[in-house]
Amino acid sequence: MRFAVTKVCASGAKARAGLLQIGSSGVETPALLLSTRKGLPAFMSPDLLSSLPLPDSLLLNVCPTHFIEVPPSKTISNIGGLHRMLGLPDHILVAAAGESTECLPSSDATNKFGASFETPAGRKLVKPSDYMELISCLQPNLWASLADEVPAWVNEKRNKTSVERTLRWLDACIALDAASGRNSLGVVVGGSSIEQRKLCATEVSKRNVSGFWIGGFGLGESVEERCSLLNAVTDCLPLEKPRIVSRLGLPGACDTSFFFLEDGL
Repeated sequence: MRFAVTKVCASGAKARAGLLQIGSSGVETPALLLSTRKGLPAFMSPDLLSSLPLPDSLLLNVCPTHFIEVPPSKTISNIGGLHRMLGLPDHILVAAAGESTECLPSSDATNKFGASFETPAGRKLVKPSDYMELISCLQPNLWASLADEVPAWVNEKRNKTSVERTLRWLDACIALDAASGRNSLGVVVGGSSIEQRKLCATEVSKRNVSGFWIGGFGLGESVEERCSLLNAVTDCLPLEKPRIVSRLGLPGACDTSFFFLEDGL
């Protein structure tokens, strides 16, 4: 994976453009990461995926927790990974544990051992070892580390615990990864606490990650809170690595997309 910043805003704002290159596939950023259900967009049949404009439709967001039970991870591994199973060799698959429509994080059931998710197969506790086994079988191009995401209304103590667990699980995921984190995206959490968000972003930046997944949104915060939190986080992240922000599905989110671009996403 290679990422290069191609343009920066001359006015002093943090807006930027870049080029993400993975193998023979290249995508100019900012770009849309398409949400999927077991690797394919939920809004169209597989035979119509090729009709979407390229390269804008190359980025697909894959949720590993969709594959906890069916099909068995060993079956995907024997096929040769998710690219081969889906018949999409040139698409860029980005794996992250929680996504916006199903498999939402359940902070009340999460504990020091792993993150809890509401999945189509019921509530599941996913440990770093379980998660990295899924990543190894799916073989995505990029993967976000396991994170303890919390809603906006939790107290400062719970936010602090969320950050501590997420950093600990990031270290565990990198240690379990055969590539030592070469294709990893470090997750930045911290709920609605600017202080914890900045701390998490600073600490994740010190790890051997290829980019950053800014998580913990879409869990009760207002659009106004999002802007201030994102601005605080991007101040702490290095310019030369890619950033992905997830779960921007609140009403009015499209109206604020320009603010997110101004923050360097």
